[in-house]
Amino acid sequence: MGLFKRNPFGHILFLKKWLIRILGTLTHRRFKGFNQLQIEGSEIIKNLPQTNVLFVSNHQTYFADVVAMFHVFNASLSGRVDSIKNVGYLWNPKLNMYFVAARETMQAGLLPKILAYAGSVSIDRTWRSKGKDVSRQVKMSDLNSINTALADGWVITFPQGTTTPWKPIRRGTAHIIKQNKPVVVPIVIDGFRRSFDKKGLRIKKRGILQSMEIKAPLEIDYDNETVDEIVEKLEFAIEQHPSFLKVISQEELKKEEALNELRRWSAN
Repeated sequence: MGLFKRNPFGHILFLKKWLIRILGTLTHRRFKGFNQLQIEGSEIIKNLPQTNVLFVSNHQTYFADVVAMFHVFNASLSGRVDSIKNVGYLWNPKLNMYFVAARETMQAGLLPKILAYAGSVSIDRTWRSKGKDVSRQVKMSDLNSINTALADGWVITFPQGTTTPWKPIRRGTAHIIKQNKPVVVPIVIDGFRRSFDKKGLRIKKRGILQSMEIKAPLEIDYDNETVDEIVEKLEFAIEQHPSFLKVISQEELKKEEALNELRRWSAN
């Protein structure tokens, strides 16, 4: 690799490689040390094509989620199945890997700007800006950036566009899928909200078991399935469909009833 070779976004690959190595080494203990990351399904990663792969996931923090994915993906490519043991897998990281993030988030401080250089495809959100609800048109330049990233490699996106659970999937993700026809790999994460602050930079609690389940690629009829059908398929795949909320509510109710029964038994 030439010393000044660049990716389609103008980032120097030699510099990007060292940023990933350094940031990966500094963050490794957040997922295998202070807290543990339970991984399932990472054998799928090694069999994916080199380009035009879209990872879709639920979202719990601004940065910790995607940093964990960089660890898991690179570890899997180095032959480590469901494990990020031995941080040596970062010595030769995959450089054509990107994540979609809000531009205002990636410009809010030095560390986000460094993370942006390591792989962000920064876009302007059409529904939220500076903590307020907005309504604005999608920028064609933003769509072109995502298309460029897919053509160059892998892209991670959080189609709800927020760390708040159970929010609807943004239809733009389905449009991107229909246009680019990528391999779509769903990921379900949990525990990050309990481990980190909202930004995912500060450890909030230690000893938390975090989990990441990588599912088999979705079967999508790109030409015949509608945007709404793809949106619903994504909701089920990343376990953010409203029906999952009903199941969780029922389980919580059963737990509460069991606790109340135990309290009555103890009182007697």
